[in-house]
Amino acid sequence: MRIVDDTDRRILLELTRHPRITNAAIAEQLGLARNTVQNRVAALEASDALQGFDRRFHAAALGYPLTVFMATHVDQPRIDQVVEQLRQIPEVVQAFGLSGQADVLVRAVCRDAEDLYRVNKLVLACDGVERTETWLSMGELIPFRLAPVLERDLDRG
Repeated sequence: MRIVDDTDRRILLELTRHPRITNAAIAEQLGLARNTVQNRVAALEASDALQGFDRRFHAAALGYPLTVFMATHVDQPRIDQVVEQLRQIPEVVQAFGLSGQADVLVRAVCRDAEDLYRVNKLVLACDGVERTETWLSMGELIPFRLAPVLERDLDRG
């Protein structure tokens, strides 16, 4: 993955503050050439530094008010197979490899308790999953954010 510089940070901050801003408007705001901004945004997208817009969707507004976290214990030699199976479950919106007692932390969204039961069964049915521990999120206290890190790192280099 490409490491960003201060110009990239300034572009990303503009995109964070104004998600629908055009490249031309970013260029004007930052005093850069439009082609520079366009090339940098394309490079950020290609390197996955700039990810999909679905991160901005609120699951509750889409009919999935429950967010759960599942500490998933996996037969280690099958972890890649488990991840591929988890990827096939639409309600699994994120998964992280862990160190510690559990192997994979699954973040899933559900419509209600009955739906959570169904989704948990799907996760447990993945070949290689040994067991799960499930926690229900009571609310998001700090939404996903990177702007404070970008702002802090500006001019630090």
